[in-house]
Amino acid sequence: MTNSLLNDSSLNISTVNDYPTLTIAPAQVMRGSGILSQCGTAIARFGKRPLVIGGDRTLTVTQPFLQPIFQDQALQTAQATYGNDCSEIGLTGLREAIANHQADLILGVGGGKALDAAKLVAYQSQLPIITIPTSAATCAAWTALSNVYTDLGAFQYDVSLIRCPDLLILDYDLIQTAPQRTLIAGIGDALAKWYEASVSSGHSDRTLVIAAVQQARVLRDLLLQKSVAALQAPGSNLWREIVDASVLMAGMIGGLGGAQCRTVAAHAVHNGLTHLLQSHDALHGEKVAYGILVQLRLEEMLQGNILAATSRQQLLKFYTEIGLPQTLGDLGLDGVTIAELRRSAEVACQEGSDIHRLPFEVTPTQLMAAMVSTTAPCSSPRTQDSDFAPLPVVQS
Repeated sequence: MTNSLLNDSSLNISTVNDYPTLTIAPAQVMRGSGILSQCGTAIARFGKRPLVIGGDRTLTVTQPFLQPIFQDQALQTAQATYGNDCSEIGLTGLREAIANHQADLILGVGGGKALDAAKLVAYQSQLPIITIPTSAATCAAWTALSNVYTDLGAFQYDVSLIRCPDLLILDYDLIQTAPQRTLIAGIGDALAKWYEASVSSGHSDRTLVIAAVQQARVLRDLLLQKSVAALQAPGSNLWREIVDASVLMAGMIGGLGGAQCRTVAAHAVHNGLTHLLQSHDALHGEKVAYGILVQLRLEEMLQGNILAATSRQQLLKFYTEIGLPQTLGDLGLDGVTIAELRRSAEVACQEGSDIHRLPFEVTPTQLMAAMVSTTAPCSSPRTQDSDFAPLPVVQS
């Protein structure tokens, strides 16, 4: 549905000669084990009446970490939950909480949706924003971007913000309280930076975009080489490197390269899947990781791209090693109907979707075929539309 947020020109990043204003990084990043307890002065520098925004569970978990800081700095605090999703209804409630508390600072605490909601209402209220991620599942703590969903969790649109957070506090001890599944999802989300940026921006002649694409390649290599060992040693130096890669480096690449470099088909597939209620138990990064396989399958089928086929086989082996989903069934969608799958594909292919950053056209029927064949063995290229009917493994 149409919302004033979509039509508000003040939400658009200003441009000069098609070069966007750069929103590369938070003004400051503080990281370390137990670092949150040392950040009282840094937090108090931004305001004396912070509103802490998070989910119910997260607000409870982080209370022991935050309360000593608030007491030591004599901060007058209040808490507000963002609801089930970063949705228009939830955002309205948060703006009311800001007004009622007369907040002069927003602390976003939690995962991607909590941080997106906190960043967006901070921008709308013209307040400073501090992000404190409680997992390494996304790079939302870093970015100048918020995704908005319906109350039922279906992706609606994203909003580009005029700056990254004023302060990002990455406390490894806090991150380690999250289930390991969240870091695995973060690895999947971060991997997409290379597979999407290399397709959409690999031939760019713009200096900073070239830098972003090359950093995405380095990020991919780090994740492929170190993730398995890191996941076997939570809290280790190697584990912290993978946390940094998923939360910090992935965010920097998106900021440096911009929207064109940030998301392509893998995130479009994620957005389409969110319109299926059955997918909501899967994490953002899990759906994006699956979306990478779908994108590679599209390149393989529609372009006859042998490198894409080889990359897909490499990722399937890696996904098996760390536990990322490879099929619709792995996402809890083994019972999805053809009609439901088509609805998801149509959302992913709608006008304005990131999937159109691919260097070739994709129809919903072709996308459906890719979505049900992510684990297919490498095969000879096919280009006729008749070859892309959905495979019969999907129940009607």
